[in-house]
Amino acid sequence: MKLRYNIASLFVYAIGIVLLVQLFNLQIVHGEEYREESNTRLTRESTLEAARGDISDQSGNKLATTKLGYTLELYKTKIDTQTLNETLLKIVNLLENNNDAYVDTLPIKVEPYEFTLQEQAQIEWKKENKIEENKTAEECFNILKEKYKITNENVQEARKIMTLRYYIAQNGYSSTRSVELASGLSETSIAQLNEQNANFPGVNVTTKPIRSYPSGSLASHILGYIGKINAEEFKEKSERYTMNDIIGRTGIEYIMEDYLKGKNGKRQIDMAVDGTVTDEYVAEQAISGCNVILTIDANLQQVAENTLKSSIQTIEQEKNVEITGASAVVMKVETGEILAMASYPDFNPSDFANGISTEKWNYYTKQEESAYAKKQPFFNRAIASTTSPGSTFKMVTAITGLETGAITLNEKINDVGIYRRYADYQPKCWTYAYGYGHGPLNVTEAIVHSCNYFFYEVGYRVGIENLEKYAKALGLGKKTGVELLGEEAGYISTPETAKKFGQTWNGGDTLPAAIGQGNNSFTPIQMAKYTSMLANGGKNIDVSIIKSVIDSNGNEIPKQELEQYLKNRIGIEEEPEQEVTFKQENLNAILEGMKGVTTESGGTAYSIFKNFNIEVGGKTGSAQTERKDQNGKDITNAWFVGFAPFEKPEIAIVVMIENGQSGGNAAIPARDMIAEYFGMNASKVTEDMSAKPTTQIQN
Repeated sequence: MKLRYNIASLFVYAIGIVLLVQLFNLQIVHGEEYREESNTRLTRESTLEAARGDISDQSGNKLATTKLGYTLELYKTKIDTQTLNETLLKIVNLLENNNDAYVDTLPIKVEPYEFTLQEQAQIEWKKENKIEENKTAEECFNILKEKYKITNENVQEARKIMTLRYYIAQNGYSSTRSVELASGLSETSIAQLNEQNANFPGVNVTTKPIRSYPSGSLASHILGYIGKINAEEFKEKSERYTMNDIIGRTGIEYIMEDYLKGKNGKRQIDMAVDGTVTDEYVAEQAISGCNVILTIDANLQQVAENTLKSSIQTIEQEKNVEITGASAVVMKVETGEILAMASYPDFNPSDFANGISTEKWNYYTKQEESAYAKKQPFFNRAIASTTSPGSTFKMVTAITGLETGAITLNEKINDVGIYRRYADYQPKCWTYAYGYGHGPLNVTEAIVHSCNYFFYEVGYRVGIENLEKYAKALGLGKKTGVELLGEEAGYISTPETAKKFGQTWNGGDTLPAAIGQGNNSFTPIQMAKYTSMLANGGKNIDVSIIKSVIDSNGNEIPKQELEQYLKNRIGIEEEPEQEVTFKQENLNAILEGMKGVTTESGGTAYSIFKNFNIEVGGKTGSAQTERKDQNGKDITNAWFVGFAPFEKPEIAIVVMIENGQSGGNAAIPARDMIAEYFGMNASKVTEDMSAKPTTQIQN
């Protein structure tokens, strides 16, 4: 018994010693190696990206949405640099063979060698990459080639590898965090990548919601565009975002980012030591972002954009001028809701959905110089372009004169052609070029015929302080508070404004201010609010373009919460409103004048609306500037402001065309938009007589 016990004890001790030796070997001798290998076998946790919320018009038409797409992502594995470069070349060749795009932010072209950046941007890029400023594109290429240990002699192949290596270096990746190299993959690429998984270590194909804009460039300045989050933004928002996330850059995409952005989920990915994917499953579901409903009407928006473009083409051809921009706003007069807001030229937000290419970005941002201005496709002229309103300002002068008692409803002022109040400044009425003045006119007639002389006299009588007071009361010279970034306040022509511009104010400066010239400078959206207030009886309105926000459960975000968020997001500062009431009889006289503009033979927009089926109140404006166009002609901006129908107005409309020559040219697209709103552009509807009657029984 004692012998058997000793043998058993020795056996147990021997086994223990073997286990201890093996444990020492595993944990101490080869511990680091085995731990690294073990980690590569561990399940990797990756982000399951949430779908971005939709942006729709008031009827539910989706202007921005998400569609399910496939992306190619790369994890870091235990392969050497040469194998990594070969793998990246295989990836690029496979994608190119199937006409799929991949990330390409490398600012160097080959054959011939050249930078895709402007000179100043080249200097900054070289500094960031620690390259001497005097290096050529070819020298920079070779520096990067050596840095990434690319041995391929074929220059095109070398650039393909370098493109992805450069992007990886800029964004980083690890064995647990991937870098996205391509999105929107075709089914052919997906199949080939899955079939040849062993040839692509670290590569994983996954589904991802991709931003889509079904209507192309429609409402581009309202919607804005998106872009990849940058390092600085990621550092601030790392709790909610990943390095592969997109983020709103402009427009509603930017303003409503916190609501549009959903809550990401988690995906588990199992990989073998060689980097091949062995399994994948969802650990935590993603929650989609909120849907934003706008006040705009997509059909009206489309007409607004189309008619602006066609009108511009016609003016350029007939007048031999260059037009660099135009804008239009359609607004509900009672509520301030924006039904359409167009700005020309525009852009396509879809170009940014998968990351905009260098060539496309250069196309948009290149300096399209003319003799006097630049085309700016990302510039929302409707809210940010401030220009003199010309004669469309005359209703401000008229209501100021009537409300202060400086003129009466029936008083006539005799236009003799030249206004001789001041010895050193004697402006002429526009008819003086034809050798006559308008003669005696009351306020309504003065608006119909746009008599400068009449409003010079009224401006002199009321003074600049009263003009400023009533202009502000009608929403001019200050931001409307529309839920978009970049709105400008503009200026009312006053002695204080002149001082800001380093000018000296003289008594005669009130005269051009009274007809919308001088330093008067307003945005089209301000002019739309001003016109709405004239049409609605002088009632102040809150301008808006966001109707509601609906969360992923179908619940509407409370108005108070949304308003507070928007104030903080846009940086709206509450301004004390100067309440001014208007006598309806005074407003009626002005509105009658605006109706005469479109319905009387002497009206400045009569030829545009003479056969129109709806009575419209309107006013044209031709605002002169001090600039010349490429042909040496004076630049005159064209304005039209109006409302319809005349009885019980529903909408106000404003059109401004840079260098449009005359206000009548701006009235044409306005007419088309009014026709669309009232269904005058609808096609003939026929009844389907083949349909069989049915009876529905309700319980």
